[in-house]
Amino acid sequence: MLAQIVLFDGFDLLDVLAPYEVLHAGGMASGGALRAELVSAEGPREVVSGVGGVPLPATAALDPARADLVVVPGAAGRVGEPGEVPDHDADADPGEWREDELIPVLLGRTLNTGLPGLLKAAMDRPEVTVATVCGGSLVPAMAGLLEGRYATTHHMGLDMLDATGVNAIRARVVDDGDLVTGAGVTSGLDLGLYLLERELGPRIAHAVEELFAYERRGTPWRHHGPSPVAL
Repeated sequence: MLAQIVLFDGFDLLDVLAPYEVLHAGGMASGGALRAELVSAEGPREVVSGVGGVPLPATAALDPARADLVVVPGAAGRVGEPGEVPDHDADADPGEWREDELIPVLLGRTLNTGLPGLLKAAMDRPEVTVATVCGGSLVPAMAGLLEGRYATTHHMGLDMLDATGVNAIRARVVDDGDLVTGAGVTSGLDLGLYLLERELGPRIAHAVEELFAYERRGTPWRHHGPSPVAL
């Protein structure tokens, strides 16, 4: 099983590294049943994160024909909306505020790359699971690929996700079949462990939990079973 974790300019480091380490450890615990690699839409290149400009190497191109699992991270930058005017202290340098550092702008830039088309190709293949961490769900959502689906994102982006026609769910992990999404940044750990349990079994996931001294948080949400009454 091949997991391809996507890098794009401005990606969030923890969104990438948390699921990468979990999936890599799951591969070791399963005797090589899973392999994780870092990729980009453009192919092998050094990709600069939005966290202090730290680079990571993409070693291959995102390839929906090869991948069994595609993981899309969110972006790291300033919180805000394009066009808004921030409040500055009297001594602040106005040049320190750059609109191109805003998370929605960084995510929106992916729409001008080959990533949306590759994600569509992945989602058109029923044997491929697309997973996202934090704001990563907004990438396919803004590309019109998640209309009517159930998904989550960082709590500050739920309204934006809902505006794209997605059934936005406030949960740590949401399983919508071939689409599995995680909420805030640290949910990449929970997402990775859930994917291990789902794809390789609970014993592998438990072994990685023990290795990392971390227990998965929350109950993964699925559109299944009776609707709860108001509590």
